[in-house]
Amino acid sequence: MKKMTLLAVAFVAISFSSCKKDRVCTCTSGGTADKVTYLKARKSDARAACLSYKTDYVNPSTGATITTEVTCNLN
Repeated sequence: MKKMTLLAVAFVAISFSSCKKDRVCTCTSGGTADKVTYLKARKSDARAACLSYKTDYVNPSTGATITTEVTCNLN
């Protein structure tokens, strides 16, 4: 009987740990927010895809380097 209970508890724990559902990644840059929805994704997979980043580029007319920072959070 104890073995059956232990197996049931283990099954429930495993099923919750790999739960696939829709995950929303919100990325903000310069006051503008964009949302990306990952359909039926595990939290670890969505977290790996929802990354903050910085981009440097040179303005061709002035030669100045401009850095753009995008901050992303998984909701």
